[in-house]
Amino acid sequence: MSRFFATGTDSESESCTDEEPIVRTQAPVYTFSDDEEETKRVVRSMKEKRYEELEGIIHSLRNHRKIKDFTSALASFEELQRAYTRAAPVVQKEENGIAPRFFIRALVELDDWVVGAWADRDGRKALSKGNSKALTSLRQKLRKYTKDFESEITKFREDPDLPDDDEERKDTSSSDESDDDEDKVKEKVKARRSPEIPRRAPPQDDESSDSMDWGSSSSESSSSSDYEERGAATIRERFLKRNTERDEDEERDKRRAKRREERQGRAGKTSKKDQADDGGEWETVRKGAATSDKPKMFAKDSDIDAALVVKKLGEISAARGRKRTDRRAQLELLHELRTVAQQHNLGDALQLKLRAATVAALFDYNPKVSDAMKPEYWSRLVENVDQMVTILSSHEDMQLSEAITEENEQLVTAPYRVRGCLLTALERLDDEFTKLLKECDPHSNEYVERLKDEVRVSTLIDRVCQVVERDGTPQEICRAYLRKIDHLYYKFDQRSVKKDLPPGEETTIKKMERLCKYIYAHDETDRLRTRAILSHIYHHALHDNWFQARDLLLMSHLQETVQHSDPSTQILYNRTMANLGLCAFRRGNVKEAHGCLAELMMTGKPKELLAQGLLPQRQHERSKEQEKIEKQRQMPFHMHINLELLECVYLVSAMLIEIPYMAAHEFDARRRMISKTFYQNLRASERQALVGPPESMREHAVAAARAMRRGDWRACLNFIVNEKMNAKVWDLMVGADNVRAMLGRLIREESLRTYLFTYAHVYASLSLRSLADMFELPRQRVHSLVSKMIINEELLASLDDPSECAILHRSEPTRMQALALQLADKVGNLVDSNERIFEKQGSFFQRGGAGRGEGRQRERPREGWNRRTRNRRRDDERGHDD
Repeated sequence: MSRFFATGTDSESESCTDEEPIVRTQAPVYTFSDDEEETKRVVRSMKEKRYEELEGIIHSLRNHRKIKDFTSALASFEELQRAYTRAAPVVQKEENGIAPRFFIRALVELDDWVVGAWADRDGRKALSKGNSKALTSLRQKLRKYTKDFESEITKFREDPDLPDDDEERKDTSSSDESDDDEDKVKEKVKARRSPEIPRRAPPQDDESSDSMDWGSSSSESSSSSDYEERGAATIRERFLKRNTERDEDEERDKRRAKRREERQGRAGKTSKKDQADDGGEWETVRKGAATSDKPKMFAKDSDIDAALVVKKLGEISAARGRKRTDRRAQLELLHELRTVAQQHNLGDALQLKLRAATVAALFDYNPKVSDAMKPEYWSRLVENVDQMVTILSSHEDMQLSEAITEENEQLVTAPYRVRGCLLTALERLDDEFTKLLKECDPHSNEYVERLKDEVRVSTLIDRVCQVVERDGTPQEICRAYLRKIDHLYYKFDQRSVKKDLPPGEETTIKKMERLCKYIYAHDETDRLRTRAILSHIYHHALHDNWFQARDLLLMSHLQETVQHSDPSTQILYNRTMANLGLCAFRRGNVKEAHGCLAELMMTGKPKELLAQGLLPQRQHERSKEQEKIEKQRQMPFHMHINLELLECVYLVSAMLIEIPYMAAHEFDARRRMISKTFYQNLRASERQALVGPPESMREHAVAAARAMRRGDWRACLNFIVNEKMNAKVWDLMVGADNVRAMLGRLIREESLRTYLFTYAHVYASLSLRSLADMFELPRQRVHSLVSKMIINEELLASLDDPSECAILHRSEPTRMQALALQLADKVGNLVDSNERIFEKQGSFFQRGGAGRGEGRQRERPREGWNRRTRNRRRDDERGHDD
């Protein structure tokens, strides 16, 4: 009998074959095979499925990378994109939309590989046509695809050594599989021991069919009575409520948490045991070669001496500049080498050499010369240079020079000789300090904090000057002095105003004079001398020593040769001339102030000429490389000269010179322009139909000039000296009250001269007392001004002392006569120009005819014109009026 029939025996079935067939309903099948016991389905979440698919593609990508198969890598990358698109819902649900770390790592590795392959031009040329085309496509698609993961990639590159999220997942899955294997063995043993029919297994996979497999009895010979006895119990057990999938997940999470705690406990015991054995803790190893905080320099039993340390230093220094050299590791090695030398008391000369090597390594740490160093490394640089100066100051028999070769070094016995250059380190340190200042926002607190470090730099320069004065050559002393001057020339010293100084105290003026005189006498290059002269002039002008600054500039003849200097020296020259013009204006020398500022302001680019910023680029005026170079030449913000102050001083000076000159030569057709910029602003204001109240500083200067032309000195003074102009311009000057008083006096005097030039033809005589009351000037000053105008032949008059009057002479033409003469001159010029034009046209007509008839037709007007010209000239000779 077949095993599929659960009821009836063989004898019953044989007896029923002769009779009518009995239709039996098929009994449910109960099977429990060994194959099903041995293989058990594993329940996996959607996240594990999608992540395993991604890991498989990433693994194939890495294999393609190893053999440089760009075609297969491109196909795998496209497959990876599609797989990640399918996994996107899982990532959004489980990771809150953040891509898993193993996926980002794969993208970064692929990007680095593609970038490296693209940069290798020789390697690209050796590729086959298909691989080369695949590399180009892969590069473009990868760059486009990684834009969606920029934040994750940036975060990954900051710390790429962190473990991926899939490692813990793999650990937990492996532990779950081991637990499932244990449960499987237990269930199998239980099934073999108990003869009961096993229960129905829960659904273990989402893709499993809905059919239910039921197990059969272990013994086929069991009787129906035994089956009926167990029937009720087994049926009741079949339909009992089983644990759901959620309950199983909760139990699984509990088991995972318990196992994680056990692993952490074992790791803690292991770390304590290792710590007890080795005396240390776990360390985070960076990517690349494994390094420790204190690298091992020498063997354990080696005899450390100066020669061995120098040899080790040579090995470390030989790696400078090589590709893929870890600069931070070099600094750590040098620090450890210096510590070893100090522990073995190998002498200060060796310490000095190691410090010099550390300074060079700190300079090399910055990969780009144009960029500024990090503030922490700059502080370490200052500390090392300061230690070098300390060692040299404490040993008079120690010499540090570039002229000393490595073979001639003496590091053990006195006199010590070390190869190196302290001045070069100081100059580069000072340059890096300037870069740090230029990198900061000048209106932030960071700039103020950085500027406080100037005290450290100035102190260090003073100490270096003392060492160089003792051991250096005159040229080295000049270089050191010039660095001191660069930090001194633009600072105003309040002590210079005081007359009673404590004995032994030296002002900055005397210090500048002492340093500059040494450079004048001992400098072998023109550059240092030129910069020292310009700095000296700047410092004199800053303290209103006008005559000393002017004489020094005239004696040096720098105006003739400065255009051949380097750009930094030309910038210093422009700054010096600007400050010299301000000094002349403060002293009341308006013409000199205008002369100093004219060349700077008429270009329209004072901001660029003073290296205080760049104007917007016009019509590809400069390339990016030129703009980068010009930005490197910019001055720090605390050394800037106020451009609005310069423009105001220039316009006011031009007004005080130009307006009286325009009044004196009003009817002169050939008068020259003293200040083109001021003249253009004034003409633009006069062309306006409606002129409103002035707002900007330039509009105030133009309005003041128009008031001065009318002789209204009070309105002119109010436009120049008011609350708005005081806050923007005049309060920025040293001695602002004296400057305002000087401006009032000059405006009254020039307004008086303008009044006399404009209205002298109206008067027969002028009372000096009336002029003094009108312009609120002392009578002696009015007498002096009128006398000077008479002597210079600007005013045709004579003074009558008893009556204190100026008697005007009417030998000059009236206004109508002057206009008539001016019109006659213009008409004569027009006639002459017309005659020249006709002469040119006549010669052209004479030459241009194609045929004879055309030539004769064009010659006739010329003959008639020549006849008229001869007649007119003949009449002029006879005295007839044309």
